[in-house]
Amino acid sequence: MSDHRPDDTGQAGAAKRPAQATADPLDLIEQCLASFPENDPRQQILYKLRHSVMLAAAGQQQREAEYKKISEVVAKLTAPANRIGTLLDLPGEGLARIVVGGAEYYANVDPRVAAADLKIGAQILVNEAYAVIKTLGYDLNGPVLKLTEALPDGRLRFEQEMGRQSLILQRSSDLVGVELKAGDELRIDPGHRIAIEKLEDRKAKTHVLDEVPTVSWEQIGGQQDAISAIRKAIEYPLLHAETFQQFKFTQPKGFLLYGPPGCGKTLIGQAAAASLSKLVSESMAAGGKTETLPAITGGAFLHIKGPEILNMWLGESERMVRDLFAKARARRREGALPFIFIDEAESILGTRRASRSFNISSTLVPMFCSEMDGIESLRDVVIILASNRPDLIDPAVLRPGRIDRKIKVSRPNRESAAEILKVYLTNELPLDQALVAGQGGDKAKAVASLVEEVIEQIYKRTDENRLLSIRLRSGQNKVLYRGDLVSGAILSSIVQRAKEKAIDRMIQSGKSAGLIAKDLTDSVSEEFREGEMLPPDDAAEEWLKLLDHHPEQVVGVSSFRRGRQTEERLVNQII
Repeated sequence: MSDHRPDDTGQAGAAKRPAQATADPLDLIEQCLASFPENDPRQQILYKLRHSVMLAAAGQQQREAEYKKISEVVAKLTAPANRIGTLLDLPGEGLARIVVGGAEYYANVDPRVAAADLKIGAQILVNEAYAVIKTLGYDLNGPVLKLTEALPDGRLRFEQEMGRQSLILQRSSDLVGVELKAGDELRIDPGHRIAIEKLEDRKAKTHVLDEVPTVSWEQIGGQQDAISAIRKAIEYPLLHAETFQQFKFTQPKGFLLYGPPGCGKTLIGQAAAASLSKLVSESMAAGGKTETLPAITGGAFLHIKGPEILNMWLGESERMVRDLFAKARARRREGALPFIFIDEAESILGTRRASRSFNISSTLVPMFCSEMDGIESLRDVVIILASNRPDLIDPAVLRPGRIDRKIKVSRPNRESAAEILKVYLTNELPLDQALVAGQGGDKAKAVASLVEEVIEQIYKRTDENRLLSIRLRSGQNKVLYRGDLVSGAILSSIVQRAKEKAIDRMIQSGKSAGLIAKDLTDSVSEEFREGEMLPPDDAAEEWLKLLDHHPEQVVGVSSFRRGRQTEERLVNQII
């Protein structure tokens, strides 16, 4: 037994040596301190040694951290740059088809890259092995092209300038499933491979106002004949559908509202759209027959600013007209009954003239007619045109089957003007207390007296109210008074002027005040004084037609102006 002990001791010592060699100095110091008895002077030396070792260890750790940080910075600065490419396709899990610097690669995808971030057309970061290690999102730059055609397989075709080839591009992930049509503006990636995003057409937004009208028939004073005609044409086929079907009546497709400016054509168009939308909604809520109103749940009012559609670039105006009807059909598919209201229709649908030079009407009118022929009366789209000069609209647009109803919106007579004034002069307006007291405290009677005083001021046949004298070919002279030239817009402006006077009087005095009769009568004189003028030489023909006088029957026009002699212009010299 004694012969084996030295060998066992030697093996145990050999096994302990590595542990002692790698032991922490602080642990060894702690062992020494524990082995010394209390109050041993050597303990003080060991305490100082332990403190020095701890300071040295902390300094070493700080130096290692700084060295590691510097090493990382150096590694980043000396590492090769990662390349930026574009993701074209994802042929399989963990695989990507990319383009970098104009060359295509079939690369691997780092598993740490989220699958949701891998979008077709997005920028990607590749390392030296051309593996996708990160996504950077869509490039915010790139050219903008107009779409020519959306192919059935989803690809997009773009036409470029004359002499350059067409482009066939694929869609980005965000454009998959998006409805695109010819003329849409799309931003493509700088490499001309993928269409990134659809841009909002600023021009279409400017020229087409898609809004829900809130105008009611009660807000339109006068014009009872015009309102009755358009309500019968629009509402009767829906209210009495069975009766119309018995007579096999073809519902009207389009309407023309014509007459002098400022007489309510736009308001009537908006009220027609609002009324029909409300009627449709009530019919659906009451369980109306779906065969007469298929899937109609509301209305949409597309208000087109006619003159702004005209564009100097070839084909742009026609594209706007095409997009207008496409937008209307899209709203119809959504369940709304769209109204296309074109104000100043003669500016874009003017008469075509045979000429060698290019005339935009020669292309706009056929485009508009072909689009109208592709819709079905009230079940699809309702078209309302408004014009001061219907004689300038091309006959092909106004023929039956396209514009089926022509409704004149005339200047208001005495009774209609009173109704218009009652729309603007309401009982809610502050009135002068003396005026109300003079009517026995009845505010409604006070308003009625103001209306009557304004009407009398406008329609009385006195020398003060004379505006123009028209000499006819028959030798007769016809004097036009203020009442002959009044319009709804003029009546509205008169009330606005009177309100300004009452407000100014209240501000100046600092006391409560209200409308008085003098405010309105003075406003009448000011309004017509600003409008007392003869037409310019090159506009006499159009101006006379707005007064319902044909130029061929008028020989001369003279104006009654204060402070100067009456002058006459011969119409045969003007025209």
